[in-house]
Amino acid sequence: MEQFISRFVELVIERKDEIMKKLVITAAVAALMAGSAFAHDTNREAGTAAGMAGGAAAGAVVGGPIGAGVGAVVGGALGGALTPPPPEVVTYVAQQPAPPSVVVRERIVVGKPIPPAVVLTPVPKNPRYAYAVVNHQRVIVEPQSRTVVQIVN
Repeated sequence: MEQFISRFVELVIERKDEIMKKLVITAAVAALMAGSAFAHDTNREAGTAAGMAGGAAAGAVVGGPIGAGVGAVVGGALGGALTPPPPEVVTYVAQQPAPPSVVVRERIVVGKPIPPAVVLTPVPKNPRYAYAVVNHQRVIVEPQSRTVVQIVN
């Protein structure tokens, strides 16, 4: 029985190394995809690839090789869903006269919804985005979900 258990443990350890190698390679490919996506300057691809690379790195720290795989999948999904606005939207928001700043108790964070009390101003040439000044910070928001997509400094 001891030989069986010993052999079983050896096989599990061998398989673990194989899985780890595959996940490290997957994380490296995800990082390369992130660079490629940024080079193409396509917001959705950049968000997905960056989310995959960041998720894989964070997942690896927290959960080892399996965490890296899960982190890459979750990060890719979230990164694709939350894309940064195009440069012309950021420039437009930065150059507009600042509407009155609304002060809220909540911390304004990218990826989180903005409080309902904040009035959003649409970006005329790109209706997928709106903006506001909250806690003395200009924020760009996806108006349908009211999700903050970028804080403009």
